[in-house]
Amino acid sequence: MTAPGAEEGARPQEHGTGHDTRPEAAVAAPGAALGERRLHPVTPLRRAWAPIAVIVGWAVHDPGQAQRQLERLTTTTLLIALAVVIPAASLYGFLTWWYTHFAVTDSELRIRTGLVFRRTAHIRLERIQAIDVTRPLLARIAGVAKLRLDVVGADKKDELAFLGERDARALRAELLARAAGFAPETAHEVGEAPARELLRTPPGVLAVSLLLTGATWGALTAALVVPPLLWLATHNVWTVLATALPLLGAAGASSVGRFVADYDWTLAESPDGLRIDRGLLDRSHETVPPGRVQTVRIVEPLLWRRRGWVRVELDVAGSSNSVLLPVAPREIAEPLVARVLPGVTVPPYAALSRPPRRAGRCVPLWWRGHGLLVTDAVFAARHGLLRRSLALVPHAKVQSVRLTQGPWQRLWRLADVHVDTGADKSVSARLRDAREAERLLHAQAERSRTGRRDARPDRWMAS
Repeated sequence: MTAPGAEEGARPQEHGTGHDTRPEAAVAAPGAALGERRLHPVTPLRRAWAPIAVIVGWAVHDPGQAQRQLERLTTTTLLIALAVVIPAASLYGFLTWWYTHFAVTDSELRIRTGLVFRRTAHIRLERIQAIDVTRPLLARIAGVAKLRLDVVGADKKDELAFLGERDARALRAELLARAAGFAPETAHEVGEAPARELLRTPPGVLAVSLLLTGATWGALTAALVVPPLLWLATHNVWTVLATALPLLGAAGASSVGRFVADYDWTLAESPDGLRIDRGLLDRSHETVPPGRVQTVRIVEPLLWRRRGWVRVELDVAGSSNSVLLPVAPREIAEPLVARVLPGVTVPPYAALSRPPRRAGRCVPLWWRGHGLLVTDAVFAARHGLLRRSLALVPHAKVQSVRLTQGPWQRLWRLADVHVDTGADKSVSARLRDAREAERLLHAQAERSRTGRRDARPDRWMAS
């Protein structure tokens, strides 16, 4: 492993998601459209599978009925059915592609879809916080890519699938330039921001890290032990298969699946955020939005400690980006955390204060895995003995602070303090002295107000 040196709501929902989907006839176009465009011509091949997928789904849901229906079909009837289904599926794919357009206006990305019911999605450019480029294996072969957009307040990502690889990157650069405030007539000339590589994870290190993860061995053990025990108990092959296949799938997902997904993990820095490229079969190009990271977690599994490896995870508001580094030496990972949270230094575990010893009467032994440190920049909380996890929350990202105290904790004068972030996640300082927790509650509320007042704006390509 090497390492070189003010948001508005969506129209008409002023306090909504920043993404609006309405019947086309009810929409008044804001701004001048720069010309509607269609997706790549291979897109109908992808969408033509929808009717066939319905038939396959029905067969899987009721295999007995599907088998009986197939037995009734003659060869002639089957050929006629195929002669109808395949052209119908092809026509469906073509028409859905033909009636899908997108355009970039002065203030939004507009996507028109719908074969029978026409719908138009309006995505405000200033609400876009991340645009990822993904290239599944077949798409790489065809030379196309998919754009996935993270929009503030949206429940799921919008996507444009598929575009030519060059067109996808050009559109991504144009949208980010618009979101950063560039004029429409010059945004398309900005191009993709240059990136400087910070770290690349070697495949060998990734493979060893997965072998040293408890989840991998737990899933493999369950897949090897549970099916034979079920066979001895039931002698029913269907029961064994129904249990063994999901267990084998989980074991594969936790080992081979993660290796394939995280292969050639590359982290680079650019003006529009930290870029992540990864994947063996399906290549994914993701961006960690600047200013949107709510929490950084440094995870250290038990078997990684001897090698000094850590995993860096993220909570990003409105985004699915959750991992910054799958595995890296601590001395390399800690400086990269400072690039995500400017001005933050990762504290050593020894600097965190443990709960009082009487906390052992509430949580025997494991109370030693909890710790707390509050600096001028972050609220830092640790938990775990075997799998250590250190969470860092900048004060400006704290949305609310809560104090909880169960009956057993009240008996021993203990309490938990929870800080909630904009990513709908919480970080907890557990088993603190009750008086300390009350002081921490009021002090953290004040630090959060001050932090939000002094925070830098969350803008793309901001210096």
